[in-house]
Amino acid sequence: MDWSQSLIPPMRLEARFGDRMVLAFSDRPASLWAMIAKTCARNGDGEALICGNARLSWRQAVDQATRIASGFRKLGLRRGDRVAILLGNRVEFPLLLFAAAHEGLVTVLLSTRQQKPEIAYVLADCDARILIHEAALVDRLPDARDVPEVVHRIAVDDNPALSRFSVLADNAPAPTPVETSEEDTAMILYTSGTTGKPKGAMLAHCNIVHSSMVFVSCLELTDADRSIAAVPLGHVTGVVANITTMIGCGGALIIMPEFKAAEYLKLAARERVTYTVMVPAMYNLCLLQPDFDSYDLSSWRIGGFGGAPMPVATIEKLEATIPGLKLANCYGATETTSPSTLMPGELTASHIDSVGLPCPGARIIAMDAAGRELPPGEIGELWIQSASVIKGYWNNPKATAESFTAGFWHSGDLGSVDAGGFVRVFDRQKDMINRGGLKIYSAEVESVLAGHPAVVESAIIAKPCPVLGERVHAVVVTRAPVASDDLRSWCAERLSDYKVPETMAITADPLPRNANGKVLKRQLRELW
Repeated sequence: MDWSQSLIPPMRLEARFGDRMVLAFSDRPASLWAMIAKTCARNGDGEALICGNARLSWRQAVDQATRIASGFRKLGLRRGDRVAILLGNRVEFPLLLFAAAHEGLVTVLLSTRQQKPEIAYVLADCDARILIHEAALVDRLPDARDVPEVVHRIAVDDNPALSRFSVLADNAPAPTPVETSEEDTAMILYTSGTTGKPKGAMLAHCNIVHSSMVFVSCLELTDADRSIAAVPLGHVTGVVANITTMIGCGGALIIMPEFKAAEYLKLAARERVTYTVMVPAMYNLCLLQPDFDSYDLSSWRIGGFGGAPMPVATIEKLEATIPGLKLANCYGATETTSPSTLMPGELTASHIDSVGLPCPGARIIAMDAAGRELPPGEIGELWIQSASVIKGYWNNPKATAESFTAGFWHSGDLGSVDAGGFVRVFDRQKDMINRGGLKIYSAEVESVLAGHPAVVESAIIAKPCPVLGERVHAVVVTRAPVASDDLRSWCAERLSDYKVPETMAITADPLPRNANGKVLKRQLRELW
């Protein structure tokens, strides 16, 4: 099965990054800035950015972005220089991305959850020239001697006494954009670094444009669509599935400074939101709100999700309460500039165990340990090739060589591709549990636990065993008191006996997550 060609713009094979051949959209903007300018030209009066009291049209957003671009020029920044952004979800974030694209600068996206050593490492690794940061995070900034390349630091705050943002924003608009190549790096996003130091994934202009066009065409987005950015904008989902996808369709981006379920529901109803991409836990938290049924969410037509499997119980509740909402699984990574697969909303219920079909132009294969493609349905490491796959890691040829083969990125995920093209993801290679030779995929057990009425979420991890090697341990977050024996009985009725958790830790505290919203299983293993 494939995406309907009636939805997808024409594509062609192209040489990319020297030695790759990829299927790419033949008619596309030549850069991120070209995509912004195109949207402004056709929908200048349409709403673009909404955050608190700020409401900017596309024309106003472009005007402000070109003023910031002029500020970058005054500071001596030139094409290819790195601009590090350490900001939460606020309107300055997309404006800075727009301005950097205008000047051919490379934005390096930092997380507000990072600490001083992590920030220092990224700034030094990418040789950032300027750091734009939340004024409240000044204590986390590395000392000047540790990051000598950073020659400018600009604080951003709503209080003018604390903010230096006017240095950039209060300028005459820069007249003409700097010329860039499609293969120039537009952004660097550092991976979460679960093993060793984080790696700087280089997202080129062509990667971002292609991914944005995938979202727009597959989900049939238009300038009438309105998206809530409830995930961190500094993550690939926030920046591509929200910011650049809204550029691509010319719709409105509504920015939430911080996700809180009660506030999300109020905002979604008031702003008549039509589209969003969140992690499954956010949907669950919305459904748990006692006044959920009182909100008019009838305009909400597309609910993208990724980062973790969506529990069956959550899908069923959403279908029952918001009949017009189509849930679309979006599987991807920083290295694939967000989506590698998308599930057509009308197929979600009938393919509950799949993350969807390969996106237009993408090829996904399951490979064995010797690097040979496996037959349909067999489980191996998923390798991904598409026009969205990045060229490599910044300043790290060794990691690039290890992670890419002929344009295919080695995802590290164990999964399969069936004869119909539907992709299934069972576990990260490092998270799969081997109990005496029997393989257990944590996502399956977590999905079963999620169906229990007392469970909010869970994480399945391996517990070392001198006899079997590993046994199944569950960390379960509950909303009501429940005995571990009851939860094991629930699992025993639905799973093979060897998959049932033998030990459990029940808590009311949320699971630890990284800046991208993914559960930190390594931290749980160390803790338990």
